[in-house]
Amino acid sequence: MNYAEQIIAELARIRPADALERDHLARAQAWVRSGAPLCRSAPPATPNMHLVSYFPVVDQGHVLLGDHISSGLWLPPGGHVEPGEHPGDTVIRECREELRMQARFLFDAPVFLSIAETIGAHPHVDVSLWYALRGSAGQMPDFDPREYRAMRWFAFDAVPLDDTDPNIAGFLGKLDSQTRAA
Repeated sequence: MNYAEQIIAELARIRPADALERDHLARAQAWVRSGAPLCRSAPPATPNMHLVSYFPVVDQGHVLLGDHISSGLWLPPGGHVEPGEHPGDTVIRECREELRMQARFLFDAPVFLSIAETIGAHPHVDVSLWYALRGSAGQMPDFDPREYRAMRWFAFDAVPLDDTDPNIAGFLGKLDSQTRAA
C-alpha cells in the first residue's frame, strides 16, 4: 500500500457526525487522491495545504488545551505529519516532544477530521486528523515552553470557543457522544 492509500485508509476509519464533517472528509479524500503533496516539506507553510495530527488529551469531560505561542489560541496539542509518517505515529512523536509523555490512545482510530485555514504570519490550510488521548485532569504535563505559554484543563462546556480552533466544539460533541455509546 502506498502512502496516499495509507492516508485514505485512515480517513475511511472516521465516521462523520454531521454535514460539515462529511464535507471535510470528502474534500480530504479528493485532495489525497489528487496526487498533491500531503506533508509539509518546508516550514512554515509549504505546501499551503498539508496533514496535521491533533491529539486532544481528555479526562472525564475535561480537555487539555495549550496557550499556543504562534497562533495566540488555546489549542489541543498537535503537529505536522512528516513525509511518509502515519498520522498516528505523528501523535506518538509529537506527544513525546510537546508534552513529554507517552501517548495513550482513547480509540484506535481518529475521532474527527477538520479542514481549517490557520491564522498568523503564514496562513495555510491544515487537514487535521483528531486522535483522542487519555489523560488525568489532576495532572499537568511537562509541556514544551517553545510551543505553549501555558496549559490548562477546561471542562468541555467551558472551552473558550472564541479563542480556539473553530472545529473543537464539533470534536468535543462527537467525542462526548462516542464515549457515552462505548
